Amino acid sequence: MAALGAARRLARTYSRVKHVPAGEPGSARCSARTLCSGTPHRDDAKPQFTDPAVQDVLSRITGLDLQKVFRPVKEELKPPTYKLMTDEQLSQAVALATEQARKLLRMPPVLPERKPITDVLSEEKLLDGMDTAKYAFTDISYDIPHRERFIVVREPNGILRKATWEERDRLVQVYFPRAGRKISAQLVFKEENLKMVFSQDRHENVLDLSLVQFEPDSSESIRVHAATYEDLDKHGKYELLRSTRHFGGMAWYLLNARRADGLLVDMLKRELLQDAVDLVSLFHMLHPHSESAQEAAGQQATGADLLKIYAQKESQRSGYVELALQAYEQRAPKSRAE
Repeated sequence: MAALGAARRLARTYSRVKHVPAGEPGSARCSARTLCSGTPHRDDAKPQFTDPAVQDVLSRITGLDLQKVFRPVKEELKPPTYKLMTDEQLSQAVALATEQARKLLRMPPVLPERKPITDVLSEEKLLDGMDTAKYAFTDISYDIPHRERFIVVREPNGILRKATWEERDRLVQVYFPRAGRKISAQLVFKEENLKMVFSQDRHENVLDLSLVQFEPDSSESIRVHAATYEDLDKHGKYELLRSTRHFGGMAWYLLNARRADGLLVDMLKRELLQDAVDLVSLFHMLHPHSESAQEAAGQQATGADLLKIYAQKESQRSGYVELALQAYEQRAPKSRAE
């Protein structure tokens, strides 16, 4: 569990996980150095996580709670610093803190799982059985991106092949160690251990540590993120990720799975009507051919009317969503009166 305690400190040094953009279809080229495993075809009709419109919506519904973003982190105690400020200086300090908070809330990329590497380069029958161990050969030149680094493995049976992604990650960590990352993944990522950590409401710590340990398009990273989001959705603990850089990824995951009812109800219970409207609007962007999206477009619905259409046409728990919306509408006049 000590790794989880250090995850938040490490995560703050990585304000953003490097995004490795996919090339356009047909633009991938193979060379002796590049790792050519094909470029996935992008369906331009479907919005992508990195699209500005999608990022704008996800950023809005994430929220910006300065108290939560800058909450104390367990670390070596230092004497507090006190400053006397004028109202103008205080206003400038708050504006500076808000800008810094926005940088800390930048969402890590959501990428499709990388394709397996199965390329066989040669087969030498004369080497078959000469040793029982595998030999890995790595180009350790400093001016080569890790994704393009040439790494091959000689099998005991004489086959020379390109290293798998898992082998590449380990070998790169050996020669170019990254702070906080281990050659072998921490035991906390095992399924049985994740359940115990989730019971302690440390979902954010798990996601922070995952960003340090795994590449964002690795199968392990995708598995850990999915398990975390599933647990949050199962127990309705969405608030744990609100005002963190992981809230947008959770919302994106649930919207793609067409299982955003719980998050929608949670927003209504917290009187976040505009967030709920933005969530449904993003659902319609992702699923433009759904009955709900077409009905809303036909009526040019906005606000609460948009939520009602979603509840009637798309929601798997329509009664639950409608009750939450009714409760919000009953509370809203009282809140405005106060």
